[in-house]
Amino acid sequence: MRSEKPFFAAKTIFAIFVMFLLVSVAATQAHARKFKVLHTFHGANGAGPLGVLVRDAAGNLYGTTGGGGLGKCYSGYTCGTAFKLDKTGKQVWLHSFNGANGMEPAAGMLRDAAGDLYGTTELGGDTTCYSLGCGTVFRLSNAGAETVLYKFKGTPDGFFPTALLVEDAAGTLYGTTPLGGSSGGYGTVFELNKARKETILHSFAGPPGVARSRF
Repeated sequence: MRSEKPFFAAKTIFAIFVMFLLVSVAATQAHARKFKVLHTFHGANGAGPLGVLVRDAAGNLYGTTGGGGLGKCYSGYTCGTAFKLDKTGKQVWLHSFNGANGMEPAAGMLRDAAGDLYGTTELGGDTTCYSLGCGTVFRLSNAGAETVLYKFKGTPDGFFPTALLVEDAAGTLYGTTPLGGSSGGYGTVFELNKARKETILHSFAGPPGVARSRF
């Protein structure tokens, strides 16, 4: 009768090989997922980073913080920041909002092919519609210099934008506001073209027969 020992030996060697391979893969995955703090916020350089980060080809990171920075908006409350970090977590530049140029950038920023950054602030800008402003759309150069592109005016315009912007091939920006609009104050979808003219594309109306309180 033919001996089965070589067969069982081969199975044992194969099982050991598979186990070694699985252990190697698990170790590689564990190494790839190793947690590391790149940057710590401490108020003056930002506080409350809630928005998404965007990364460039060199590994630099761009983002926003809802509070912190050097700008003071009311009762000592800080207005938020936008920042650039290199791939090691070192801060390259910091932009502080001051109310007039925006306050509380909650969503993070969009980065275009030229390296410019676009975002919204929930408050700040035009204070005739609300004491702390109804929000802004802003642009930052790759060096952190800001241009306010639009200041929301409140109903029937939108106000308090909190979502990330998107851009089409023509450079038109699109976003949403949770309040404002011409249909009961339930929010809007807006566009901002290259000439920075704003158009409300849609005003949400909410549930039928239900009115929403608005500013």
